[in-house]
Amino acid sequence: MPVNPRLKDPLNDQLFAGVLLLETAEECYQFFEDICTIGELKAMAQRLEVARMLKHGHTYDDIVERTGASTATISRVKRCLYYGADGYKTILARLDGEEKR
Repeated sequence: MPVNPRLKDPLNDQLFAGVLLLETAEECYQFFEDICTIGELKAMAQRLEVARMLKHGHTYDDIVERTGASTATISRVKRCLYYGADGYKTILARLDGEEKR
């Protein structure tokens, strides 16, 4: 899927190039602690878990109970998971070992 032209710009290119240079989970923790608030980081982690749970067929009630995500957040993640740019699908497949790089 092509990159959304509204997102493509030199600042995002620099950010993503920097993320791709991270080599360990510890480096990721250090970088993301500096670049994000704790709330932003927790929200991103929550969305990824929501996507994982949706992929594995969990109900909204299960997801709310486990993650604390609102039903609005779950709906948004579900929409992105099924109709988005396939970012969630790529990451989830790799985390599940279904896709090789």
